Parts: sequence; C-alpha cells; structure tokens
Amino acid sequence: MPEGYSVRAVQCDHRANDEQVYEALVRATTPLTRTWEKLQKASRIALKFNMGHRDVHRYAGRRRELVDDAVARAVLRLLRERTSATLVASDTHGRDASGNHTNYLNYLSMLQEFDVEYDESNLPPFAEYDVPGGGYMFSRYTLSSCFRDADEVVSVAKMKNHLFMGLTLCTKNLFGLTPTIPPEGRVRSYYHHAIRLSYVLPDLARITNPCLNVIDALTGQWGKEWDGEGRISNALIAGDQIVATDAVGAHLMGHDPTLDWPTPPFRRDRNHLLVAAQGGFGTVDLDEIDFDSEVEAPLSEFDSVQQDPPAHMATVRETACEQGLFYRDKRKEMIDRYGGDFIYLQDGEVKWSGPDPSHISSHRDFTGKKPGSALFLKYVDPEEHEGEHFEAYEDCLQRLRA
Repeated sequence: MPEGYSVRAVQCDHRANDEQVYEALVRATTPLTRTWEKLQKASRIALKFNMGHRDVHRYAGRRRELVDDAVARAVLRLLRERTSATLVASDTHGRDASGNHTNYLNYLSMLQEFDVEYDESNLPPFAEYDVPGGGYMFSRYTLSSCFRDADEVVSVAKMKNHLFMGLTLCTKNLFGLTPTIPPEGRVRSYYHHAIRLSYVLPDLARITNPCLNVIDALTGQWGKEWDGEGRISNALIAGDQIVATDAVGAHLMGHDPTLDWPTPPFRRDRNHLLVAAQGGFGTVDLDEIDFDSEVEAPLSEFDSVQQDPPAHMATVRETACEQGLFYRDKRKEMIDRYGGDFIYLQDGEVKWSGPDPSHISSHRDFTGKKPGSALFLKYVDPEEHEGEHFEAYEDCLQRLRA
C-alpha cells in the first residue's frame, strides 16, 4: 500500500439531498487519518472555495461552474463537528475597497450560517511568503496574512475543464488567493500568463499546502471554466495531498495526469500537476497513491476547448520564453529606464510602461497586428524581490525546440 498520499472517491447522486451529500463526504474523508490529525490540532483553519462569482449558472439542479451549496455546506458542517478551530474563508473580490460585501461573495449567507469569518485577499493586511524549496516560477509571493495565521488550509473545488490549464481542480482553485490590485498585488494577467501559470500554481500549492482537498463532482463542466457545458458526474473526491487529489480527479475525468502540453486537455500550456510532481511536490502516478474508489473513470465526457491552433500556441509559448530571457539579459537597462514600473515587452520592445497595468484587460487586443507574438508583463524591481526563475523559460524553450 502506498504511503504519503491518500485519496477517496465516492458515489453520490447529483439529485441527493443535503444529508446524503454530507454522508457521502463523511465516507470520503473518514479514511484520511493524516488530514484529521492535522485539522483536529489546528486552532485556525483557512478555506478556499471555488464559489465566488457574480453569476451563478445551474445544471441539473447544481451549480454548474462553482462548488455547489450542498457540498460547501457539508464541508463546513464536517469541520464544525470534528474540529474546534476558528474557520476563515479567503477569496478575492468579496469586499470592495470600502470593506463592503459585493455580489461576488454569493456564499456569504452560508459562511454566516456556520460562523465562518471572511478574509478579503485583495485588502490588507498582507504578508510575504517564501515558497518552500525555492519556488517553480517565483521565490516569494504577497498574499493575505490569513495564511500566515492559519494552522491548516482546505481547498474545495469544482470538477471542470479550463481553457488555459486544461483542467481546474483543487490546485487551480488556489489562484483565486492572489491579490489583483497593484502595488502589493499583481493583475491577473501577470500570473495568468503563457508559461508562468503552470509554475505559479505549484508555488501557491506549496505555500498553502492544503491538508484537506475536496472536489465537487456531483456535476462538472466540459470545455472551459466559464460558460462551458454541464456534465453529470455523481461523485465526490477527497484527499490529503493536493496534487495527488487532482491527479485522481483528472483520471476520473478521463484525462491522463502524467501527460503534458500539447496533449489534450493541456492544449495551451504545461500540465501544472506534472510540473509540481516533477519538482518533488505530490505525485501524478496513481500507483503511488492510496486510492480507493466507488466510481470508475471516466465519470463523464470531459475535454478542453481548442481556442487556438497548436502552431499558434507553440509560437505564443516560444515568444513568451524569448521575452522573459530578453528581460533577464537586459535587466540593468530596464531598471535604469523603467525601475519601479510595470512593462509590457513584445519582440524585444517595451510596448507600454507604467505603475498599474490594470487598464489592459485583454492581451489579445493589446497584441495588435502580432497576435502570435506574446506580451511579457514584468514588474521592473531593482531588487528582484519576487525572485523570478528565468530558468523556467530556458527549460520550456528547450522542450519546444526538441
């Protein structure tokens, strides 16, 4: 029996009532002894739900793109019954700059029902977090101080495909923790960027290292993370290590978690689960996981949408790497001219510079007449405090050219 990673998948009909969903979650999580040893010692537990959004679409009676209310309620009930910890849910855009709740926080009533605090990741206080092991893409990140204060973290995700990453489960769910308002934070396009995102997600997973990971697979979504097609999956998945849990989730979707770009569903960029495992965090090898399941793969038909032809994506990825290495080689010149600002690089030229790139919402629009030539967004810091690992671009270029 493998040691170190445990994952359980249980059958749960998508038409089940709240009590039946709770009972299924208990069945999935009871064998996770390492998880409960940690959670029951914790005095403060941080939670990240994939629930926040202004629009809630439904399919077969469940939230289509987001964790369903019944699953979230079951998680909170279980934590309340089995721990004495303070619970705090963290997300972005749930509060505005004045501290008022927004309609993005569509699960506020549920948090109040279970006496769960809400932490707005876009607002201070912030803290600096060094990535254990040195990091895959950056050495350190600015995140809410909530995670500095928490003893343990829980990630609760929806089973769905992702236009950029191929799939989004418990690891991709953590992307919603990154502050999106400069100067403390980074606009979404900074991390959600060709090449970078596949390495940023393992960094966030290492920083938070959730000890309980739950995938809502009562229903799922095919194609992309927003406005995809609903799927009935009739399952719940729980695990004690985030990458191993997602590897099982990918397997149950019908995907091979050991494969990489450009193999579907990883049509646009590298498999972030494989990147994490290759760096020594978790595994994508099911033989290395204590995995027991009441359901069989595939739970339904899943795949990512092909938004751009493979040759186009190869060019975008190659030029992103080239601009990253161009910045590295020209760093002193960039600091002398643009120090303290953000810059957009394309084909070795600074196309824009300034203190806040938030107004540029679409890379596709901003690329102009060169849609296949990547824009590289970089904060020009004389100290390079974030510690970008430019060797990741070298590695990707070698893979591309091989």
